[in-house]
Amino acid sequence: MSKRRVAYYYDPDVGSYTYGLTHAMKPQRMRITHELVSAYDMLPKMHVLRAKRATAETMTRFHTDEYIDFLSKVTPENARRLTYQGTRFLVGDDNPPFEGVFEFSSISAGGSIAAAKRLMEGQADIAINWAGGLHHAKKREASGFCYINDIVLGILEMLRYVPRVLYIDIDCHHGDGVEEAFYTTDRVMTCSFHKYGDFFPGTGQIEDRGRGPGRGYALNVPLKDGITDEAYKSIFEPVIDKILDVYRPSAVVLQCGADSLSGDKLGGLNLTMEGHAHCVQYMRSKNIPLMLLGGGGYTVKNVARAWTYETACALGIEKDIDPNLPWNEYFEWFGPRYRLEVLESNLEDLNVRDGSLDRNRATILQFLSELQPAPSVEMQDVPREGLAEHLGLPGVRAQGPLDDMDEKLAQHARFVYDMQKDSDGSQTESEAESDASSHVARGRPGRKTRASKKRMSIRTSQYFDVPRLPSDYEDGDEDLGCGHEHEEDAWASARAGLPSGKRKRRFFQSIAEWNPVKKVATERERAGVQPGVEARMVNGGRRRDRRRAKERIPEQSEEMDVDGDVEDEE
Repeated sequence: MSKRRVAYYYDPDVGSYTYGLTHAMKPQRMRITHELVSAYDMLPKMHVLRAKRATAETMTRFHTDEYIDFLSKVTPENARRLTYQGTRFLVGDDNPPFEGVFEFSSISAGGSIAAAKRLMEGQADIAINWAGGLHHAKKREASGFCYINDIVLGILEMLRYVPRVLYIDIDCHHGDGVEEAFYTTDRVMTCSFHKYGDFFPGTGQIEDRGRGPGRGYALNVPLKDGITDEAYKSIFEPVIDKILDVYRPSAVVLQCGADSLSGDKLGGLNLTMEGHAHCVQYMRSKNIPLMLLGGGGYTVKNVARAWTYETACALGIEKDIDPNLPWNEYFEWFGPRYRLEVLESNLEDLNVRDGSLDRNRATILQFLSELQPAPSVEMQDVPREGLAEHLGLPGVRAQGPLDDMDEKLAQHARFVYDMQKDSDGSQTESEAESDASSHVARGRPGRKTRASKKRMSIRTSQYFDVPRLPSDYEDGDEDLGCGHEHEEDAWASARAGLPSGKRKRRFFQSIAEWNPVKKVATERERAGVQPGVEARMVNGGRRRDRRRAKERIPEQSEEMDVDGDVEDEE
Protein backbone atom coordinates (compact mmCIF):
# COMPACT_ATOMS: atom_id res chain seq x y z
CA MET A 1 0.00 0.00 0.00
CA SER A 2 1.35 3.39 -0.99
CA LYS A 3 2.70 5.70 1.66
CA ARG A 4 0.59 8.61 2.91
CA ARG A 5 1.64 11.80 4.66
CA VAL A 6 -0.18 11.69 7.99
CA ALA A 7 -0.63 14.67 10.32
CA TYR A 8 -1.54 13.69 13.88
CA TYR A 9 -2.97 16.36 16.19
CA TYR A 10 -2.75 15.90 19.94
CA ASP A 11 -2.88 18.25 22.92
CA PRO A 12 -1.40 16.81 26.15
CA ASP A 13 -3.98 18.72 28.21
CA VAL A 14 -7.01 17.03 26.66
CA GLY A 15 -6.95 14.13 29.12
CA SER A 16 -6.89 16.41 32.16
CA TYR A 17 -10.57 17.35 31.98
CA THR A 18 -13.44 15.36 33.42
CA TYR A 19 -17.20 15.45 32.96
CA GLY A 20 -17.57 13.93 36.43
CA LEU A 21 -16.59 10.69 38.17
CA THR A 22 -19.81 8.89 37.24
CA HIS A 23 -20.22 10.36 33.76
CA ALA A 24 -19.97 8.03 30.75
CA MET A 25 -17.77 10.38 28.69
CA LYS A 26 -14.10 10.11 29.63
CA PRO A 27 -11.73 12.59 27.94
CA GLN A 28 -8.90 10.49 29.35
CA ARG A 29 -9.50 8.01 26.51
CA MET A 30 -7.63 10.38 24.15
CA ARG A 31 -4.58 10.28 26.42
CA ILE A 32 -4.73 6.49 26.67
CA THR A 33 -4.97 6.27 22.88
CA HIS A 34 -1.94 8.55 22.51
CA GLU A 35 0.08 6.45 24.97
CA LEU A 36 -0.76 3.29 23.02
CA VAL A 37 0.10 4.93 19.69
CA SER A 38 3.40 6.02 21.21
CA ALA A 39 4.07 2.54 22.60
CA TYR A 40 3.65 1.09 19.10
CA ASP A 41 6.28 3.60 17.90
CA MET A 42 3.94 5.24 15.38
CA LEU A 43 4.72 8.85 16.30
CA PRO A 44 8.02 9.03 14.33
CA LYS A 45 6.08 7.91 11.23
CA MET A 46 3.69 10.89 11.42
CA HIS A 47 3.91 14.65 11.65
CA VAL A 48 2.82 15.14 15.27
CA LEU A 49 1.37 18.57 15.99
CA ARG A 50 -0.25 20.48 18.81
CA ALA A 51 -2.88 22.73 17.26
CA LYS A 52 -3.55 26.29 18.28
CA ARG A 53 -6.68 26.30 20.42
CA ALA A 54 -9.77 27.79 18.83
CA THR A 55 -10.71 31.24 20.04
CA ALA A 56 -14.23 32.31 20.92
CA GLU A 57 -14.36 34.35 17.72
CA THR A 58 -13.42 31.30 15.66
CA MET A 59 -16.14 29.19 17.28
CA THR A 60 -18.77 31.76 16.28
CA ARG A 61 -18.25 30.82 12.65
CA PHE A 62 -20.99 28.30 13.40
CA HIS A 63 -22.25 28.80 16.96
CA THR A 64 -24.09 31.89 18.17
CA ASP A 65 -22.30 34.66 20.05
CA GLU A 66 -24.60 34.16 23.04
CA TYR A 67 -23.79 30.46 23.33
CA ILE A 68 -20.03 30.89 23.04
CA ASP A 69 -20.15 33.76 25.54
CA PHE A 70 -22.03 31.43 27.88
CA LEU A 71 -19.45 28.63 27.52
CA SER A 72 -16.64 31.04 28.29
CA LYS A 73 -18.32 32.03 31.57
CA VAL A 74 -20.09 28.95 32.87
CA THR A 75 -18.85 27.08 35.94
CA PRO A 76 -20.54 24.48 38.17
CA GLU A 77 -21.33 27.26 40.63
CA ASN A 78 -23.07 29.69 38.27
CA ALA A 79 -24.53 27.17 35.78
CA ARG A 80 -28.05 27.25 37.18
CA ARG A 81 -28.16 31.01 36.86
CA LEU A 82 -26.58 31.24 33.39
CA THR A 83 -28.76 28.46 31.94
CA TYR A 84 -31.97 30.18 33.05
CA GLN A 85 -32.78 27.45 35.57
CA GLY A 86 -31.70 24.68 33.18
CA THR A 87 -33.82 25.80 30.21
CA ARG A 88 -31.08 27.16 27.90
CA PHE A 89 -27.72 26.04 26.49
CA LEU A 90 -27.20 23.00 28.77
CA VAL A 91 -30.46 21.05 28.96
CA GLY A 92 -30.75 17.88 31.03
CA ASP A 93 -27.92 15.98 32.68
CA ASP A 94 -25.97 14.80 29.62
CA ASN A 95 -23.83 17.95 29.40
CA PRO A 96 -22.65 19.01 32.86
CA PRO A 97 -20.96 22.42 33.28
CA PHE A 98 -17.61 21.00 34.37
CA GLU A 99 -14.54 23.08 35.14
CA GLY A 100 -12.67 24.00 31.96
CA VAL A 101 -15.47 23.18 29.53
CA PHE A 102 -14.51 26.10 27.27
CA GLU A 103 -10.82 25.12 27.19
CA PHE A 104 -11.74 21.49 26.48
CA SER A 105 -13.96 22.61 23.61
CA SER A 106 -11.25 24.91 22.24
CA ILE A 107 -8.82 21.96 22.07
CA SER A 108 -11.30 19.85 20.13
CA ALA A 109 -12.28 22.63 17.72
CA GLY A 110 -8.73 23.88 17.26
CA GLY A 111 -7.50 20.43 16.28
CA SER A 112 -10.20 19.88 13.66
CA ILE A 113 -9.78 23.34 12.14
CA ALA A 114 -5.99 22.96 11.97
CA ALA A 115 -6.33 19.47 10.48
CA ALA A 116 -8.72 20.75 7.82
CA LYS A 117 -6.42 23.62 6.91
CA ARG A 118 -3.38 21.36 6.68
CA LEU A 119 -5.22 18.99 4.36
CA MET A 120 -6.50 21.76 2.12
CA GLU A 121 -3.08 23.37 1.81
CA GLY A 122 -1.65 20.06 0.60
CA GLN A 123 0.69 19.51 3.54
CA ALA A 124 -0.86 16.15 4.44
CA ASP A 125 -2.89 13.38 2.81
CA ILE A 126 -4.55 12.24 6.04
CA ALA A 127 -5.09 14.31 9.18
CA ILE A 128 -6.11 12.80 12.54
CA ASN A 129 -7.74 14.50 15.52
CA TRP A 130 -9.08 11.89 17.95
CA ALA A 131 -10.17 14.68 20.30
CA GLY A 132 -12.71 15.82 17.68
CA GLY A 133 -15.83 14.26 16.23
CA LEU A 134 -18.35 15.84 18.63
CA HIS A 135 -21.24 15.64 16.20
CA HIS A 136 -24.29 16.34 18.41
CA ALA A 137 -23.58 19.98 19.38
CA LYS A 138 -26.11 22.43 17.95
CA LYS A 139 -25.76 26.05 16.91
CA ARG A 140 -26.90 27.39 20.29
CA GLU A 141 -27.10 24.35 22.55
CA ALA A 142 -25.00 21.46 23.82
CA SER A 143 -26.27 17.93 23.23
CA GLY A 144 -25.20 14.32 23.69
CA PHE A 145 -21.94 15.05 25.59
CA CYS A 146 -20.95 17.55 22.85
CA TYR A 147 -20.49 21.29 23.53
CA ILE A 148 -18.78 22.54 20.35
CA ASN A 149 -19.34 21.02 16.92
CA ASP A 150 -15.73 20.83 15.79
CA ILE A 151 -16.80 18.85 12.70
CA VAL A 152 -18.88 21.71 11.32
CA LEU A 153 -16.07 24.18 12.04
CA GLY A 154 -13.57 21.92 10.26
CA ILE A 155 -15.83 21.46 7.23
CA LEU A 156 -16.43 25.22 7.02
CA GLU A 157 -12.66 25.67 6.86
CA MET A 158 -12.49 23.11 4.03
CA LEU A 159 -15.22 24.87 2.06
CA ARG A 160 -12.96 27.91 1.80
CA TYR A 161 -10.73 25.84 -0.48
CA VAL A 162 -12.82 23.16 -2.21
CA PRO A 163 -16.33 23.02 -3.72
CA ARG A 164 -17.65 19.79 -2.14
CA VAL A 165 -16.99 17.87 1.08
CA LEU A 166 -18.30 14.44 2.02
CA TYR A 167 -19.00 13.74 5.70
CA ILE A 168 -19.28 10.08 6.78
CA ASP A 169 -20.39 9.15 10.29
CA ILE A 170 -19.94 5.59 11.63
CA ASP A 171 -20.79 6.47 15.23
CA CYS A 172 -23.57 4.39 16.79
CA HIS A 173 -25.62 7.59 17.18
CA HIS A 174 -26.98 9.72 14.36
CA GLY A 175 -24.79 12.70 13.45
CA ASP A 176 -27.69 15.10 13.90
CA GLY A 177 -25.69 18.26 14.63
CA VAL A 178 -23.66 18.05 11.39
CA GLU A 179 -26.67 17.06 9.29
CA GLU A 180 -28.68 19.96 10.68
CA ALA A 181 -25.88 22.44 9.91
CA PHE A 182 -25.70 21.44 6.21
CA TYR A 183 -29.27 20.27 5.66
CA THR A 184 -30.04 22.92 3.04
CA THR A 185 -26.83 22.95 0.98
CA ASP A 186 -25.36 20.71 -1.70
CA ARG A 187 -21.77 21.69 -0.90
CA VAL A 188 -21.65 19.13 1.91
CA MET A 189 -23.10 15.65 1.66
CA THR A 190 -23.70 13.96 5.02
CA CYS A 191 -23.95 10.19 5.27
CA SER A 192 -24.65 8.67 8.70
CA PHE A 193 -24.65 4.95 9.55
CA HIS A 194 -26.36 4.69 12.92
CA LYS A 195 -28.69 2.75 15.17
CA TYR A 196 -32.26 3.96 14.78
CA GLY A 197 -35.37 3.40 16.87
CA ASP A 198 -35.93 4.21 20.53
CA PHE A 199 -32.39 5.49 20.65
CA PHE A 200 -30.70 8.88 21.05
CA PRO A 201 -31.11 11.34 19.37
CA GLY A 202 -34.28 9.91 17.83
CA THR A 203 -33.49 11.35 14.38
CA GLY A 204 -31.96 9.94 11.21
CA GLN A 205 -34.75 8.06 9.48
CA ILE A 206 -34.14 7.06 5.91
CA GLU A 207 -36.70 9.54 4.56
CA ASP A 208 -34.72 12.54 5.89
CA ARG A 209 -32.88 13.65 2.77
CA GLY A 210 -32.30 17.39 3.05
CA ARG A 211 -34.26 20.43 1.98
CA GLY A 212 -34.12 23.06 -0.75
CA PRO A 213 -30.75 23.01 -2.57
CA GLY A 214 -29.67 20.28 -0.13
CA ARG A 215 -32.44 17.89 -1.12
CA GLY A 216 -30.86 14.48 -1.64
CA TYR A 217 -27.53 15.43 -0.06
CA ALA A 218 -28.35 14.17 3.43
CA LEU A 219 -28.24 10.38 3.60
CA ASN A 220 -29.24 8.28 6.60
CA VAL A 221 -28.60 4.55 6.94
CA PRO A 222 -30.69 3.34 9.91
CA LEU A 223 -29.49 0.14 11.55
CA LYS A 224 -30.76 -2.22 14.23
CA ASP A 225 -29.04 -3.99 17.09
CA GLY A 226 -26.34 -6.59 16.51
CA ILE A 227 -25.01 -5.72 13.05
CA THR A 228 -21.82 -7.65 12.31
CA ASP A 229 -18.73 -6.85 10.26
CA GLU A 230 -19.93 -8.58 7.10
CA ALA A 231 -23.38 -7.02 7.20
CA TYR A 232 -21.90 -3.57 7.84
CA LYS A 233 -19.45 -3.99 4.98
CA SER A 234 -22.25 -5.11 2.65
CA ILE A 235 -24.00 -1.76 2.98
CA PHE A 236 -21.06 0.58 3.63
CA GLU A 237 -19.09 -0.19 0.48
CA PRO A 238 -21.86 0.05 -2.16
CA VAL A 239 -23.32 3.20 -0.62
CA ILE A 240 -19.93 4.94 -0.41
CA ASP A 241 -18.99 3.83 -3.94
CA LYS A 242 -22.20 5.30 -5.32
CA ILE A 243 -21.70 8.56 -3.38
CA LEU A 244 -18.14 8.95 -4.70
CA ASP A 245 -19.34 8.25 -8.23
CA VAL A 246 -22.21 10.75 -8.09
CA TYR A 247 -20.97 13.45 -5.72
CA ARG A 248 -17.20 13.43 -6.47
CA PRO A 249 -16.08 15.10 -3.23
CA SER A 250 -12.86 17.06 -3.00
CA ALA A 251 -12.30 15.97 0.62
CA VAL A 252 -13.73 13.44 3.05
CA VAL A 253 -14.33 13.76 6.80
CA LEU A 254 -14.74 10.38 8.54
CA GLN A 255 -16.11 10.46 12.08
CA CYS A 256 -14.91 7.23 13.74
CA GLY A 257 -17.17 7.07 16.79
CA ALA A 258 -16.16 3.92 18.67
CA ASP A 259 -19.51 3.31 20.36
CA SER A 260 -20.47 1.18 17.35
CA LEU A 261 -17.98 -1.42 18.60
CA SER A 262 -19.15 -4.60 20.27
CA GLY A 263 -19.55 -4.30 24.03
CA ASP A 264 -19.91 -0.51 24.21
CA LYS A 265 -21.76 0.70 27.29
CA LEU A 266 -24.18 2.91 25.35
CA GLY A 267 -24.14 1.27 21.91
CA GLY A 268 -25.98 -1.74 20.55
CA LEU A 269 -24.01 -2.76 17.47
CA ASN A 270 -21.62 -5.69 17.19
CA LEU A 271 -18.60 -4.55 15.18
CA THR A 272 -15.12 -5.86 15.86
CA MET A 273 -12.08 -3.62 15.82
CA GLU A 274 -11.21 -4.83 12.30
CA GLY A 275 -14.76 -4.30 11.04
CA HIS A 276 -14.81 -0.75 12.38
CA ALA A 277 -11.35 0.01 10.97
CA HIS A 278 -12.33 -1.38 7.57
CA CYS A 279 -14.14 1.92 6.96
CA VAL A 280 -10.85 3.78 7.46
CA GLN A 281 -8.99 1.38 5.19
CA TYR A 282 -11.65 1.67 2.52
CA MET A 283 -11.64 5.47 2.49
CA ARG A 284 -7.84 5.56 2.55
CA SER A 285 -7.80 3.47 -0.62
CA LYS A 286 -9.79 6.12 -2.49
CA ASN A 287 -6.86 8.58 -2.46
CA ILE A 288 -9.00 11.57 -1.45
CA PRO A 289 -7.81 14.01 1.26
CA LEU A 290 -9.12 12.40 4.44
CA MET A 291 -9.69 13.74 7.94
CA LEU A 292 -10.19 11.19 10.74
CA LEU A 293 -12.02 12.32 13.87
CA GLY A 294 -13.01 10.65 17.12
CA GLY A 295 -16.49 10.79 18.58
CA GLY A 296 -18.43 8.49 20.86
CA GLY A 297 -17.10 5.46 22.67
CA TYR A 298 -17.76 4.64 26.31
CA THR A 299 -15.87 1.40 26.95
CA VAL A 300 -12.57 3.21 27.29
CA LYS A 301 -10.12 0.36 26.69
CA ASN A 302 -11.90 -0.60 23.45
CA VAL A 303 -11.91 3.00 22.25
CA ALA A 304 -8.14 3.23 22.72
CA ARG A 305 -7.62 -0.09 20.93
CA ALA A 306 -9.76 0.90 17.94
CA TRP A 307 -8.29 4.38 17.44
CA THR A 308 -4.75 3.04 17.83
CA TYR A 309 -5.41 0.38 15.19
CA GLU A 310 -7.03 2.97 12.90
CA THR A 311 -3.98 5.21 13.28
CA ALA A 312 -1.97 2.26 12.02
CA CYS A 313 -4.46 1.90 9.15
CA ALA A 314 -3.90 5.54 8.21
CA LEU A 315 -0.16 4.83 8.08
CA GLY A 316 -0.71 1.59 6.19
CA ILE A 317 1.13 -0.54 8.78
CA GLU A 318 -1.83 -2.35 10.39
CA LYS A 319 -0.50 -5.73 9.21
CA ASP A 320 2.91 -5.12 10.73
CA ILE A 321 1.99 -4.29 14.33
CA ASP A 322 2.02 -6.93 17.07
CA PRO A 323 -1.46 -7.88 18.38
CA ASN A 324 0.11 -8.38 21.81
CA LEU A 325 0.10 -4.98 23.47
CA PRO A 326 3.47 -3.40 24.28
CA TRP A 327 4.11 -2.08 27.76
CA ASN A 328 2.63 1.37 28.34
CA GLU A 329 1.47 3.55 31.19
CA TYR A 330 -2.07 2.11 31.04
CA PHE A 331 -1.10 -1.50 30.38
CA GLU A 332 -3.18 -2.94 33.26
CA TRP A 333 -6.35 -1.41 31.79
CA PHE A 334 -6.27 -3.89 28.91
CA GLY A 335 -6.45 -7.07 30.94
CA PRO A 336 -7.03 -9.94 31.05
CA ARG A 337 -5.96 -10.62 27.43
CA TYR A 338 -3.67 -7.61 26.84
CA ARG A 339 -4.20 -7.77 23.09
CA LEU A 340 -5.03 -5.22 20.40
CA GLU A 341 -8.47 -6.62 19.63
CA VAL A 342 -12.19 -6.05 20.14
CA LEU A 343 -14.11 -9.29 19.59
CA GLU A 344 -17.75 -9.60 18.57
CA SER A 345 -20.34 -10.97 20.97
CA ASN A 346 -23.18 -13.44 20.46
CA LEU A 347 -25.71 -10.63 19.95
CA GLU A 348 -28.25 -11.51 17.26
CA ASP A 349 -28.15 -9.42 14.09
CA LEU A 350 -31.68 -8.04 13.76
CA ASN A 351 -30.81 -6.36 10.44
CA VAL A 352 -30.41 -9.69 8.67
CA ARG A 353 -33.29 -11.46 10.42
CA ASP A 354 -35.99 -9.08 9.14
CA GLY A 355 -34.30 -8.15 5.84
CA SER A 356 -34.20 -4.43 6.66
CA LEU A 357 -30.56 -4.14 5.59
CA ASP A 358 -31.29 -5.18 2.01
CA ARG A 359 -34.30 -2.90 1.79
CA ASN A 360 -32.37 0.09 3.11
CA ARG A 361 -29.48 -0.54 0.72
CA ALA A 362 -31.80 -0.65 -2.29
CA THR A 363 -33.66 2.48 -1.19
CA ILE A 364 -30.51 4.53 -0.60
CA LEU A 365 -28.94 3.50 -3.90
CA GLN A 366 -32.16 4.54 -5.62
CA PHE A 367 -32.00 7.94 -3.90
CA LEU A 368 -28.42 8.41 -5.08
CA SER A 369 -29.24 7.47 -8.67
CA GLU A 370 -31.71 10.38 -8.79
CA LEU A 371 -29.02 13.01 -8.03
CA GLN A 372 -27.29 15.10 -10.65
CA PRO A 373 -23.55 14.33 -10.82
CA ALA A 374 -21.14 16.70 -9.05
CA PRO A 375 -23.09 19.90 -8.34
CA SER A 376 -21.02 22.85 -9.55
CA VAL A 377 -19.82 25.65 -7.29
CA GLU A 378 -18.25 28.95 -8.28
CA MET A 379 -14.94 29.19 -6.42
CA GLN A 380 -12.31 31.87 -6.01
CA ASP A 381 -8.83 31.86 -4.58
CA VAL A 382 -8.72 32.05 -0.80
CA PRO A 383 -6.02 34.15 0.92
CA ARG A 384 -3.79 31.76 2.83
CA GLU A 385 -2.94 34.32 5.50
CA GLY A 386 -3.91 37.78 6.62
CA LEU A 387 -2.01 40.88 5.50
CA ALA A 388 -0.69 41.59 9.01
CA GLU A 389 0.56 38.02 9.35
CA HIS A 390 2.17 38.16 5.91
CA LEU A 391 3.96 41.41 6.73
CA GLY A 392 5.02 40.10 10.14
CA LEU A 393 3.47 42.95 12.09
CA PRO A 394 3.72 42.20 15.83
CA GLY A 395 0.76 42.38 18.17
CA VAL A 396 -1.85 42.46 15.39
CA ARG A 397 -4.46 39.77 15.09
CA ALA A 398 -4.43 37.88 11.81
CA GLN A 399 -8.02 38.84 11.12
CA GLY A 400 -7.45 42.46 12.09
CA PRO A 401 -9.56 44.63 14.36
CA LEU A 402 -13.25 45.15 13.64
CA ASP A 403 -13.97 48.31 11.67
CA ASP A 404 -17.09 50.46 12.06
CA MET A 405 -19.06 48.51 9.47
CA ASP A 406 -18.23 45.17 11.15
CA GLU A 407 -19.40 46.51 14.49
CA LYS A 408 -22.63 47.91 13.05
CA LEU A 409 -23.47 44.65 11.29
CA ALA A 410 -22.71 42.58 14.38
CA GLN A 411 -24.71 44.99 16.54
CA HIS A 412 -27.71 44.81 14.21
CA ALA A 413 -27.58 40.99 14.06
CA ARG A 414 -27.57 40.77 17.84
CA PHE A 415 -30.44 43.22 18.05
CA VAL A 416 -32.55 41.19 15.60
CA TYR A 417 -31.83 37.97 17.47
CA ASP A 418 -32.66 39.65 20.76
CA MET A 419 -36.06 40.87 19.56
CA GLN A 420 -37.23 37.87 17.57
CA LYS A 421 -39.62 35.39 19.08
CA ASP A 422 -38.33 32.09 20.36
CA SER A 423 -38.81 29.75 17.42
CA ASP A 424 -38.82 26.70 19.63
CA GLY A 425 -42.03 26.70 21.58
CA SER A 426 -43.70 30.07 21.41
CA GLN A 427 -47.49 29.88 21.64
CA THR A 428 -50.27 31.86 20.10
CA GLU A 429 -52.61 33.80 22.36
CA SER A 430 -55.38 31.23 21.97
CA GLU A 431 -53.04 28.29 22.63
CA ALA A 432 -51.67 29.96 25.74
CA GLU A 433 -55.14 30.73 27.04
CA SER A 434 -56.33 27.17 26.47
CA ASP A 435 -53.32 25.79 28.31
CA ALA A 436 -53.43 28.29 31.14
CA SER A 437 -55.62 26.11 33.33
CA SER A 438 -53.21 23.18 33.07
CA HIS A 439 -49.98 25.12 33.61
CA VAL A 440 -48.79 26.16 37.06
CA ALA A 441 -45.73 28.39 37.45
CA ARG A 442 -44.08 28.38 40.86
CA GLY A 443 -47.33 27.39 42.51
CA ARG A 444 -49.38 30.17 40.86
CA PRO A 445 -52.52 28.61 39.29
CA GLY A 446 -53.64 29.99 35.95
CA ARG A 447 -50.26 31.52 35.08
CA LYS A 448 -49.55 31.36 31.33
CA THR A 449 -46.39 29.54 30.32
CA ARG A 450 -44.90 28.38 27.08
CA ALA A 451 -45.21 24.78 26.03
CA SER A 452 -42.39 22.56 27.27
CA LYS A 453 -39.82 21.23 24.81
CA LYS A 454 -38.91 17.57 24.37
CA ARG A 455 -35.36 16.30 24.66
CA MET A 456 -33.87 12.81 24.69
CA SER A 457 -31.06 11.70 26.99
CA ILE A 458 -28.11 9.93 25.36
CA ARG A 459 -27.56 7.87 28.51
CA THR A 460 -31.10 6.52 28.88
CA SER A 461 -32.59 7.16 25.39
CA GLN A 462 -35.69 8.39 27.24
CA TYR A 463 -37.52 11.62 26.45
CA PHE A 464 -37.89 14.29 29.11
CA ASP A 465 -39.63 17.65 29.27
CA VAL A 466 -37.67 20.87 29.41
CA PRO A 467 -39.64 23.35 31.52
CA ARG A 468 -40.34 26.71 29.93
CA LEU A 469 -40.19 29.90 31.94
CA PRO A 470 -43.24 32.21 31.85
CA SER A 471 -43.59 34.28 28.70
CA ASP A 472 -44.33 37.45 30.67
CA TYR A 473 -42.96 39.12 33.79
CA GLU A 474 -44.69 40.65 36.76
CA ASP A 475 -43.59 42.27 39.99
CA GLY A 476 -42.06 39.75 42.33
CA ASP A 477 -41.01 37.31 39.62
CA GLU A 478 -37.32 37.50 40.50
CA ASP A 479 -37.35 33.86 41.61
CA LEU A 480 -38.16 32.77 38.06
CA GLY A 481 -35.19 34.45 36.40
CA CYS A 482 -31.67 33.40 35.71
CA GLY A 483 -30.19 35.86 38.18
CA HIS A 484 -28.63 38.19 35.62
CA GLU A 485 -28.84 41.89 36.32
CA HIS A 486 -30.20 42.52 32.85
CA GLU A 487 -33.48 40.87 33.86
CA GLU A 488 -34.31 44.10 35.64
CA ASP A 489 -34.92 45.56 32.18
CA ALA A 490 -37.60 42.98 31.42
CA TRP A 491 -39.28 43.56 34.77
CA ALA A 492 -39.12 47.32 34.20
CA SER A 493 -40.85 46.79 30.83
CA ALA A 494 -43.58 44.80 32.54
CA ARG A 495 -44.11 47.52 35.13
CA ALA A 496 -44.16 50.14 32.34
CA GLY A 497 -47.19 48.38 30.87
CA LEU A 498 -45.67 47.09 27.63
CA PRO A 499 -47.67 44.33 25.90
CA SER A 500 -46.62 40.80 26.82
CA GLY A 501 -45.11 40.28 23.37
CA LYS A 502 -42.67 43.13 24.05
CA ARG A 503 -41.55 41.66 27.37
CA LYS A 504 -39.59 38.75 25.94
CA ARG A 505 -36.41 37.80 27.78
CA ARG A 506 -33.33 39.43 26.27
CA PHE A 507 -30.21 37.31 26.30
CA PHE A 508 -26.87 38.88 27.29
CA GLN A 509 -28.03 42.24 25.93
CA SER A 510 -26.12 44.47 28.33
CA ILE A 511 -23.34 42.25 29.65
CA ALA A 512 -21.90 41.22 26.28
CA GLU A 513 -18.21 42.11 26.12
CA TRP A 514 -18.08 42.29 22.36
CA ASN A 515 -19.76 45.72 22.13
CA PRO A 516 -20.24 48.76 24.42
CA VAL A 517 -23.70 48.81 25.96
CA LYS A 518 -24.31 52.40 24.88
CA LYS A 519 -24.27 51.41 21.22
CA VAL A 520 -26.86 48.72 21.84
CA ALA A 521 -29.03 51.29 23.60
CA THR A 522 -28.79 53.56 20.58
CA GLU A 523 -30.16 50.79 18.38
CA ARG A 524 -33.05 50.36 20.81
CA GLU A 525 -33.88 54.07 20.60
CA ARG A 526 -34.30 53.71 16.87
CA ALA A 527 -36.53 50.69 17.45
CA GLY A 528 -38.80 52.66 19.78
CA VAL A 529 -37.97 50.96 23.08
CA GLN A 530 -38.77 53.16 26.09
CA PRO A 531 -35.92 55.42 27.31
CA GLY A 532 -36.25 54.35 30.94
CA VAL A 533 -35.18 50.83 30.04
CA GLU A 534 -32.21 52.09 28.01
CA ALA A 535 -30.93 54.23 30.86
CA ARG A 536 -31.05 51.23 33.14
CA MET A 537 -29.13 49.20 30.55
CA VAL A 538 -26.41 51.83 30.12
CA ASN A 539 -25.86 52.41 33.82
CA GLY A 540 -25.87 48.72 34.63
CA GLY A 541 -23.60 47.98 31.70
CA ARG A 542 -20.95 50.47 32.85
CA ARG A 543 -20.77 48.80 36.26
CA ARG A 544 -20.52 45.38 34.70
CA ASP A 545 -17.89 46.49 32.16
CA ARG A 546 -15.62 47.63 35.00
CA ARG A 547 -16.20 44.43 36.93
CA ARG A 548 -15.39 42.24 33.95
CA ALA A 549 -12.36 44.17 32.76
CA LYS A 550 -10.05 41.50 34.17
CA GLU A 551 -11.94 38.54 32.74
CA ARG A 552 -10.48 38.58 29.26
CA ILE A 553 -9.70 35.32 27.49
CA PRO A 554 -5.90 34.90 27.32
CA GLU A 555 -4.19 34.76 23.98
CA GLN A 556 -3.46 31.23 22.76
CA SER A 557 -0.07 29.95 21.80
CA GLU A 558 1.06 29.33 18.26
CA GLU A 559 0.76 25.87 16.75
CA MET A 560 3.45 23.71 18.31
CA ASP A 561 4.82 20.20 18.28
CA VAL A 562 3.90 18.15 21.33
CA ASP A 563 7.47 18.40 22.56
CA GLY A 564 7.12 22.18 22.81
CA ASP A 565 9.00 23.25 19.69
CA VAL A 566 7.30 25.83 17.51
CA GLU A 567 5.98 24.19 14.34
CA ASP A 568 6.69 25.97 11.09
CA GLU A 569 3.48 25.63 9.04
CA GLU A 570 4.98 27.37 6.02
